Amino acid sequence: MPQTEAWEREYRNPKLVTGKSEPQNDVKRFLKFLKKEEEVSFDTLRVLDLGCGTGRNANYLAEMIGVGTKPDMVMVTGFEISKTALNMAKERATEALLKIDYKIQSIGEVYPCEDETFGLILDITSSNSLNEKERELYLKETHRVLKSGGYFFVRALCKDGDANVKELLKQSPGKEHDTYINIEMKLTERVFTKEDFIKTYTPYFLIQKLEKKTGYAHFNGRIYKRNYWLAYMKKV
Repeated sequence: MPQTEAWEREYRNPKLVTGKSEPQNDVKRFLKFLKKEEEVSFDTLRVLDLGCGTGRNANYLAEMIGVGTKPDMVMVTGFEISKTALNMAKERATEALLKIDYKIQSIGEVYPCEDETFGLILDITSSNSLNEKERELYLKETHRVLKSGGYFFVRALCKDGDANVKELLKQSPGKEHDTYINIEMKLTERVFTKEDFIKTYTPYFLIQKLEKKTGYAHFNGRIYKRNYWLAYMKKV
């Protein structure tokens, strides 16, 4: 089962999410890579944002794409399990006069999309909340709905060199491999070693670039140092 209640509580009474409306810098850097290194045209790009939250990345992409060459087509789709977050995303899109297809949808269930619909998929620390059964379906579904030659950007929680994560795994272990329970949020999260990440994604996607990034997460008024994997991938 998706951890809907945990995320609904989080968006109603935020402890972790920031509520910012601007896109994340990791996403902006990835889009710059697509434009400069891969020469991707955004005019006809269809995008799926997995766990879109309040729409900070989906709305930004919709603004970038604009009407493109297909003014009657909605180019950006966002999946989110929290109704509170999705309502905020819809309100922001309406205020900005953006057409986005926001759906209540778990990313660990079958997607209501046709094969090879999207040229770009984003997963910004969303799939870390899935269990292993859901993760397997998420991998199959993202591969199915992504076009051949399409791109997949994933930011995942990193185990390597993260002392806070290792303490959480020790003190509050989850039922599955490399999972811990965030007691305050009542949320189970999955972390990855580099080897584990590669093993998980390479059966489905070509990893073009994989790097570790150190960032800082704000939780309940405190700041925690966190490590992430940033993966640039492609369906070939």
